Amino acid sequence: MNKSRTHSSKGWILWSIILAFIVLATIFAPMLSSYDPLEVIPNETFASPDINHLLGTDNLGRDVFARLLYGGRISLSVSILSVIISTVFGILFGGISGYYRGWLDSLMMRFLDSLLAIPTLIIMLSLQAVIRGGVLSMIVLIGLTSWMTTARIVRSQFIELKEANFVKMAHVLGTPSWKIIINHLLQNSLSSIVIVAIFNCANAIFTEATLSFLGIGIPPHVPSWGNMLYNAQNDILIGAWWIGVFPGMMIVISLLSINFLGESLNKKLRIQRG
Repeated sequence: MNKSRTHSSKGWILWSIILAFIVLATIFAPMLSSYDPLEVIPNETFASPDINHLLGTDNLGRDVFARLLYGGRISLSVSILSVIISTVFGILFGGISGYYRGWLDSLMMRFLDSLLAIPTLIIMLSLQAVIRGGVLSMIVLIGLTSWMTTARIVRSQFIELKEANFVKMAHVLGTPSWKIIINHLLQNSLSSIVIVAIFNCANAIFTEATLSFLGIGIPPHVPSWGNMLYNAQNDILIGAWWIGVFPGMMIVISLLSINFLGESLNKKLRIQRG
């Protein structure tokens, strides 16, 4: 049992370091690469990795390493900001449903079930027809289509906590509803909400990469990991493997780091609850 916990603790630390390294690399991109990710160098197209271009160049002579770092900024920013939107929306929806219950809860849950019955891609395509634009629209799009799981978790947590003695005592003492919701229900649900947000972050990265790879995500002129994969489809066929391999690796490593981190925190939470 102790060995298992030690192994889990080491895994948590390892994946946290890897994720922190990726995030810091994108933040300090200007210090790590002297190239502009949008700079076109016609006489250096399809240059393989060397001392001048660590990860080579693409079909327009743009430095892949620079685009990888700056593209990570876009992909991670879309992920984090969309998760903030989905978490806030999920807390509001699930909190209202779980706290007030009754006919309002039934109505809200039927609405939620209806949304879950529709494939997410269809909802995204429908919203994209209305919300057109660039990175901001992608953030809003992912945020508005990924809050349902958070809402379900918050609702179940609120229903469970409402039966706790300290919440019943707060009602008896005449504590205002908003104080009970914030100080007792929401505060004691934060650990579960954080874990769901971490997993949603991984899903957001995957969603952005998928939509961009299909050509309906981040605008083509903006570097992101998904866009790099989309642009590399034909290049890989002619032997320029580095253009698609490195952004693909970054997506996979980021997803693994976030998912393992979330799983480690989830195991710790289950152990604490006994």
